[in-house]
Amino acid sequence: MAVRADTLVVVAVDRVVYTERWLRREGFAPGSSGEHRLTRAQALLRREVREVGKVNLDWSGCRNARDLGGLPTADGSRIRAGALLRSDGHHLLTPAAVESVRCGPVSRIVDLRWSWECEWRPSPFAGDPVYRHVPMLNDVLGYEPPPDTYVPMLDHNRSRIGAAFRAVAEAPPGGVVVHCHGGRDRTGVLVALLLTVAGVAADVVARDYACTDGCSPEAMLHTLAHLKDRYGGATSYLAGADVKPGTTVAARNRLRE
Repeated sequence: MAVRADTLVVVAVDRVVYTERWLRREGFAPGSSGEHRLTRAQALLRREVREVGKVNLDWSGCRNARDLGGLPTADGSRIRAGALLRSDGHHLLTPAAVESVRCGPVSRIVDLRWSWECEWRPSPFAGDPVYRHVPMLNDVLGYEPPPDTYVPMLDHNRSRIGAAFRAVAEAPPGGVVVHCHGGRDRTGVLVALLLTVAGVAADVVARDYACTDGCSPEAMLHTLAHLKDRYGGATSYLAGADVKPGTTVAARNRLRE
């Protein structure tokens, strides 16, 4: 399907929108009709951050800001557009972008950073009613974070991860933004738990995680396999983190179409 947006020809493949500028940069030449042709495999491997049905985040300054809306669930539904957004540190946002967020449909911003990070790089939303500071990692880790899995993060920070999950599930109606400093590790694990509870398959969760700078799907696939093998899945893991069944159901319902 070819459409026109922002004066640029785009092609939608599996709900992923590709601008002509991006396609040319990646080496895809247009066909005789002027449209670019991508195989499904190419579409899955070369995703643009803007997708059909998603909120277009104009968060100038942030590199890893995106809406999780549109991701398919295993039972044929989808994550609702605007329900869950992820990003890196909001200290990077321009003043105009900060005002754009404030004027948008965001009901809660969950900051997963340590307290010292918040003092070092304060959030511009720290004084806003929507802001919640919920450090997701213990003050002293007690382990060396490996580069290829988040298994130690799950095993050593269960209580705090549960608190972060509750901050999303119990938010007022509206969109929830989850972020840490780089928008990769802590944000990636919490988003993976939320998407898994909502019914998104592990391979889809991992593929979306790999859209973040410097991430590969293997790390998240390994983490989710450990979650299932050791804890019996996300719901059981969260139950052991003092997340009540009703809270898990609330998170699932608020994320799905």
